[in-house]
Amino acid sequence: MIDRRTLIVGGAVLGLGACANKFRTYNGPAVTSVVVYKERRRLYLMHENEVLRDFGFELGFAPVGHKQYEGDGRTPEGAYMIDRRNPNSAFYLSIGISYPNNQDRAAAAALGRPPGGDIFIHGTPRAKRRDADWTAGCIAVSDREMEDIYAMVRDGTPIFIYP
Repeated sequence: MIDRRTLIVGGAVLGLGACANKFRTYNGPAVTSVVVYKERRRLYLMHENEVLRDFGFELGFAPVGHKQYEGDGRTPEGAYMIDRRNPNSAFYLSIGISYPNNQDRAAAAALGRPPGGDIFIHGTPRAKRRDADWTAGCIAVSDREMEDIYAMVRDGTPIFIYP
């Protein structure tokens, strides 16, 4: 007969094992760039000219056009870098995009607005549906897909975001 203490300890061990799956390993070809096509809703992890993986995604709540200022709901367009990662993101896992650059700051200042920041590729809460744009300007994939992206993409990887 299994006692209550055994059940609690066993449940804790299983729970910790499930958390360990969040951090996958990747031993394939290096991701040399991330290419995003906003209109197509496709994100490609590239090794030189070869597509290693591709993913669908959701964008900000106002997805058309380049991000101009904080709160506009747009996702930046242009050449940036993956510059940080957050294993404790409110959106499961996330990797940061180096927005804003100097040009973005100047354009927002010309409008008298802050440029915003904290643009990421991140997971999707279960409450969000995968058929509508909802982020504040980020690129959202499923949590499972984010595990792969997080494992494959290194800080310093260029990301090219096209309309």
